[in-house]
Amino acid sequence: MGDLQSLRRALVLYGSETGNAQDVAEEIGRLAERLRFDTEVAELNAVSLKQLLQHDVVLISISTTGQGDLPPNSQAFWKALRSARLRPGCLQRMRFASFGLGDTSYPKYNWAHRKLYNRLIQLGARPICDRGESDEQHPEGIDGSFLPWTATLRNSLLQEYPLPEGSEPIPDNVLLEPKWLLDFADSNGIASTNGTAKSGSNGDTEERPDQALLEIPGGLTANVTSNDRLTPMTHWQDVRHLSLDVEGSHAYVPGDVLTIYPKNFPTDVDQFISIMDWTPIADQRMKFAPSSASVSSTARLPVPTFTVESTTTLRELLTNHLDILSIPRRSFFAKLAHYTSDEFHRDRLLEFTDPEYIDELFDYTTRPRRSILEVLQEFESVKIPWQRVCSIIPTLRGRQFSIASAMTEVSPSPAVKGARTRIELLIAIVKYKTVIKRIRQGVATRYIASLTPNQQLTVTLSRGGLGVTQNELNRPVVMIGPGTGVAPMRALVQQRIQWRHQTPIPDTPTANDLLFFSCRNAESDYFFKDEWRKHIDSGVPLEVFAAFSRDQRQKVYVQDLVRQQSGKVYDAVANKSGIIYICGSSGKMPQAVREALIEGFQEHGELSREDAEAFLVALEKSGRYRQETW
Repeated sequence: MGDLQSLRRALVLYGSETGNAQDVAEEIGRLAERLRFDTEVAELNAVSLKQLLQHDVVLISISTTGQGDLPPNSQAFWKALRSARLRPGCLQRMRFASFGLGDTSYPKYNWAHRKLYNRLIQLGARPICDRGESDEQHPEGIDGSFLPWTATLRNSLLQEYPLPEGSEPIPDNVLLEPKWLLDFADSNGIASTNGTAKSGSNGDTEERPDQALLEIPGGLTANVTSNDRLTPMTHWQDVRHLSLDVEGSHAYVPGDVLTIYPKNFPTDVDQFISIMDWTPIADQRMKFAPSSASVSSTARLPVPTFTVESTTTLRELLTNHLDILSIPRRSFFAKLAHYTSDEFHRDRLLEFTDPEYIDELFDYTTRPRRSILEVLQEFESVKIPWQRVCSIIPTLRGRQFSIASAMTEVSPSPAVKGARTRIELLIAIVKYKTVIKRIRQGVATRYIASLTPNQQLTVTLSRGGLGVTQNELNRPVVMIGPGTGVAPMRALVQQRIQWRHQTPIPDTPTANDLLFFSCRNAESDYFFKDEWRKHIDSGVPLEVFAAFSRDQRQKVYVQDLVRQQSGKVYDAVANKSGIIYICGSSGKMPQAVREALIEGFQEHGELSREDAEAFLVALEKSGRYRQETW
């Protein structure tokens, strides 16, 4: 039976930008493991096409980014899959199932998944069940569609790959063994600190995380030059204009993103260590060790930046690598239930894992934004074995922010040798009271708010989805960016000014660029107001239309401005081949703007509703309607 089992191999792949598709992939991996597949989970870029044929089944989870694109960690795989040299039928031995993560507020909803699925079919791969798709806007989030799909997937896997006779699936109440466990780096396990732990807190109300640079693949060292609050202290929201100088020369264009890797605060880390009773060992050196001899030496480590030689401490892991303040997923509660002897706590934890109680889980976790740390404070009988912490607490991921400046090199100074690249960000600090009257802070933005001038941190720079190029300079742009969505628009305005200075366009009457912005108050959060005025006064072909939703009795939003100026928008787009950019929060705004555009096309183009919609779809297809929302 062991031989038969070893033949059942499942490869679980993910294409993920923010981490949701990776979470889904890991859950799919656990499902396959319970059906006794030898399971490996990896990002799409980590595998070759040849490896797809070396497994019984390939299970894929992929999100859509930008203008219907695949995430960066799947682009190399996608390029290989699109090769014209591949023959039809070359993947006919491949069986697969796939799940897409999308957002219906985007025009190209779940396109990455559909493109990948269709290409696999084209090359002969055969699905074992219908593809699944989720919608970020679903009231129950990803789980609303993921749970029913996993039930279908499980049945299909059992049907296509029956278990060997006498073998049963691993029940849900049996804990799966992680591939890697923590162990003392010292072979004798003697406490190197003689039992005295370094406390991260000295009684300060908000001591900052340590400033040691993180080792991140492709990481760049950035120096904070300023971190200014743009909104008045009396305003409900703290919005920062963060300016960084990154070592070296790095070209970027409007729409590109900077990823900041946050750290947890000492007070929270201390609380976690205390709740778990880990204080005596919190500062001992540790390493990852395989849980059994069958674990491959190439199996992915729980912390991607670590190697088998790396050593760390529990305090370092909890500060730099584990997301103790994230909202827990269903699988977290299933694992916790194994580590309590309190029957009431165990029953309550297991209730949260029952698909029938999906509403209750949502009300307990997502609605009040309850964190992992708070769950452990409430279920105080739960004690996670420190050896397994990395298989229970998710990893801390970098957070992406749209760049709010055009690429500028900073001259070397006596203090800093070599070229540096200036990057500016516009960031709303997440801090609010929840329905349970607790103050919530965003993990990344709380860290960002603590940054001070001359502090260094590790960042990465990556391409965004707006696709801005210099050869579009002779076309006007219509920029729609309410709130912090104005960040990439500011980068675009600055970049177009730079390009015009570099390569003036002869004999081309330049049509005005149009910028639509909205916020709550003209006095509180009209970002870069003086800068727009200065540009216009200096002759930049730019018109700015701003709405302030709370400055009058009737609320005015960005879509209302688009309606009011629909003649100018239509002229720029239809008569002058202009390009529309929409940036800001996903959800209702993009849909409301889209509706305003269609109505404007109907009115000024004298089009039927159907033709106006078709015109907008044609703009999308030709790359002249681009959306980047978050």
